[in-house]
Amino acid sequence: MPGDRQALRHRLYALAAEQAGYFTAAQAVQIGYSHQAQKYHVDHGNWTRVDRGIFRIPEWPAGPNDGLVRWVLWSKHRAVVSHDSAAAAYGLGLLNPAKVHLTVPPDFRMSDPVVVLHRGVLPDSDVTTLEGATITTVLRTVLDVIESHFDEELVASVVDDAVATGGVTAGLIRRRMHELSPDARLRADRVLAGTSS
Repeated sequence: MPGDRQALRHRLYALAAEQAGYFTAAQAVQIGYSHQAQKYHVDHGNWTRVDRGIFRIPEWPAGPNDGLVRWVLWSKHRAVVSHDSAAAAYGLGLLNPAKVHLTVPPDFRMSDPVVVLHRGVLPDSDVTTLEGATITTVLRTVLDVIESHFDEELVASVVDDAVATGGVTAGLIRRRMHELSPDARLRADRVLAGTSS
C-alpha cells in the first residue's frame, strides 16, 4: 500500500511540475485519487484548494507567471493567455493588467470577474507554452495589443520591447498587418515608422 501511495504522489508531482504546481480534480482522478482522497489531502494541508476543482502543491516554489496556469486550468484547457496578460508575462511594454486576458473559443460560456475574455480561434502557429501556461506567441501578442489599444505610446512600448528582445522583427509584424482592422493598421504603421527592423 505505501508503494501505491508513493507511486500516486510521484505521478501527481510529475503532472504538477508541468503546470507550475497546479492540477485539477479531474486530473487527480485520472491519476488515481478518489474525491474522498482529494478531500483528505486538502483537509490535511497536503494540497491547497485554489478554486473549485483546482488544487496546488503548497510547497511548490512561486514563479512570476504561476497564476496564468491556474486560469488555463480553470478554462479546462480551452483558453489561451493573450493580449495584456501575455505581454506582461513576456515582459513587453508598460502593461500591468489588473485582470487576466484570455482568448477563448466563440462558444466558451464560463466567466469570472477577474478575467477579460477575447473570443476567437487561434491557429496553432500563434500558440506556445510559457512556464506551463498556454499563451499566444510574441508575434500574436504584439498584434493583439496593436488591435486592442488606442494609446500609441503604450503600443510602441510593447512593439519596441518585442523587437529589442528579438521576439519579433518589424518585418514580421508588417507581414501580418493585413489581419488587423483598418484603424489598427494605421496605428501599427505609425508605431513601426519609429522602430528599427
